[in-house]
Amino acid sequence: MEIDRWRKKIDEIDSKILHLINKRAEYSTAIGDIKFERNLPIYSPEREAEILGRVTAENPGPLQADAVRRIFERVIDESRKLEKDEAERMRRK
Repeated sequence: MEIDRWRKKIDEIDSKILHLINKRAEYSTAIGDIKFERNLPIYSPEREAEILGRVTAENPGPLQADAVRRIFERVIDESRKLEKDEAERMRRK
């Protein structure tokens, strides 16, 4: 059935997205280590604005810019939490 073929393609994409999000999480944890070592703030509004501007500008569609922005705001929130958690873990050592 045609719908099953499209669903299979979506499932494959979901697996790739999951892999990439977890890779991003690994990098965020590493950044948390560096920020702790250098006593840098976790929250960087300039960097977050830069990311949102870039992904919105690079968006080829069909997602609307607002949808891309909402998705990446959530990704950034989780990355910030990982950085914070890692800095806290390092602080307790």
